[in-house]
Amino acid sequence: MSYVPIKGGGQAIAGAASVTEFLRTEQALNNPKSAPLDIESIQFQLRHLVDRVISEGGVYHPELAALSIKQSLGDTLEAAFTLRAWRSTRPRLCATPPLDTSNMRVIRRISAAFKDIPGGQMLGATPDYALRLLRMELMDESSEAFRGFAKKWLSGTAESQQIPYTFPKVVSALREEGLLPVLEKKSNLKAFDITREPLIFPVSRSAALATMARAETGSLLSIAYSNMRGYGDIHPTVAELRVGYVPVMLPHAITGELIEAGEVLVTECEVIAMFEPSPNEKPVFTIGYGACLGHNEVKSISMAILDRALQKGMKDGASNPSEDAEFVLLHIDGVDSMGFASHYKMPHYVTFQSDMDRLRMAQQQQEAPQ
Repeated sequence: MSYVPIKGGGQAIAGAASVTEFLRTEQALNNPKSAPLDIESIQFQLRHLVDRVISEGGVYHPELAALSIKQSLGDTLEAAFTLRAWRSTRPRLCATPPLDTSNMRVIRRISAAFKDIPGGQMLGATPDYALRLLRMELMDESSEAFRGFAKKWLSGTAESQQIPYTFPKVVSALREEGLLPVLEKKSNLKAFDITREPLIFPVSRSAALATMARAETGSLLSIAYSNMRGYGDIHPTVAELRVGYVPVMLPHAITGELIEAGEVLVTECEVIAMFEPSPNEKPVFTIGYGACLGHNEVKSISMAILDRALQKGMKDGASNPSEDAEFVLLHIDGVDSMGFASHYKMPHYVTFQSDMDRLRMAQQQQEAPQ
């Protein structure tokens, strides 16, 4: 594709940026209550939005994710792009060993496979069971009411039963019963690093999971939904969906002993699909896995469904788009997709002039006497 260099335009570009900033601040001229959005308000009151940007940006930094949301005027794709660009400038100091999600400090844990699970169901914070009705009282919420509810809630739960930090996994019980494949120890396998290695097909499962972990939520949901409603063969059961804080372990600089450096909020989903009979092997359920940074249940479920679909496609040959690794993995990254769509706004003078010349020539040939 050819482009033409453009001279000038600097004043117009600066003016466009100035207009954008004016539109962000103009409300303050007419509304005395208007105040700049502070980063903490975005971080805690719009936490699902922040978690989505964290996941798609590929770096766990809630404060900077909130800043990128404010800077991009709420555009999640732009916010993820900005956060990912910032991440690319940071030095890589070391790599952590694989995180052990069985040590997750759980804040939400449910299973659709069983009513009673080891440790019990834990609904946590979710709007799943609420009516989707507009709460008009939030239109003019007072600071006193805002703080009052938090104080009331804390006073009412102070004497509640202590909840354990960790819970056993549902799939572990199924695996002990022989209903799931036996886990093979493959400690020599290296995890695929999507920030350092290009996707070269056919890809490993690690590469597919790494790509989906920072994919755009809507893209994952769209392709997973196509699989669920017939363009595929996966109608799974959620064995366990858990949200919580996973400890990040780093080797001590002197002793080399692993120590906890902090924790990250993670959403993890394991889905069970129907077994595939085999003449030579014991029939067992198949499993799909999804995990992403932040609290994003739709993304983790979609990821688990596509993980199972891609495993089937790699094994038996893709019969649907959702089972084709190349189709799925090259079309789910929001930053890539946005960049390609946005590049059409850039000057294409040379190519369009060529298209017009060819069209005029075709018209002249058609109008000329035979």
